[in-house]
Order: sequence, then C-alpha cells, then structure tokens
Amino acid sequence: QVQLVESGGGLVQAGGSLRLSCAVSGTFFGANAMGWYRQAPGKQRELVSFITDLGSTSYLDSVKGRFTISRDDAKNAMSLQMNSQNPEDTAVYFCHARDINQEYWGQGTQVTVSS
Repeated sequence: QVQLVESGGGLVQAGGSLRLSCAVSGTFFGANAMGWYRQAPGKQRELVSFITDLGSTSYLDSVKGRFTISRDDAKNAMSLQMNSQNPEDTAVYFCHARDINQEYWGQGTQVTVSS
C-alpha cells in the first residue's frame, strides 16, 4: 500500500518561494505518475502539475514558468519548487499518485501567499 506525506507548506510573501516535498512509502505497481493538486477555499480541486515515471511533465497554465516538479525514485520522493508566488497560489496542496491499480492522496499542506 502506497502512502504519501507532504511537507514544506507555510506562509510566504508575494514574489517569494516555497518548496513542497512528498515522501512516498510503499511500491507502485507498474507504470505510474505523481503530481500536485491544490484546492482554494470555495473552489474545486485542480491539478497543478504532474510527472510520469518516464519524466514527462505537465503544468497548469497559471504556474508555467514559475513552478517546477521533480521526482527522485531512488529516494522515494517528489518535490514542487514554487517561485514568484502570488496570492492566487494560496490553497491546500495535495500530493497525488496513480499506478495501474489505484490512486493515492496525501493529507495536504497549506500554502498561504500574502500580498
């Protein structure tokens, strides 16, 4: 059973940076992808970025050029580097993963960007 645990959230001023990390325990079954979702108050959860086990990445348009996703399978970890943040980035960020069997979620970490 795969478990995901996020860390690195917090409060940052507009224009600042934060790095989120996701620690993975357990083993994926077959091809897999990992990513980050976020959910702001009163809004639907949205996919921010994902990275496949082959290293392909994708980003939400509003974070392109500011956020960078990476994974280190040897360390069972994934990260999201967030630069040039703005108040619209304020949300709870969730680590997510999917393999051929099922999908997995972390508990979420709060990111707050002050103006």
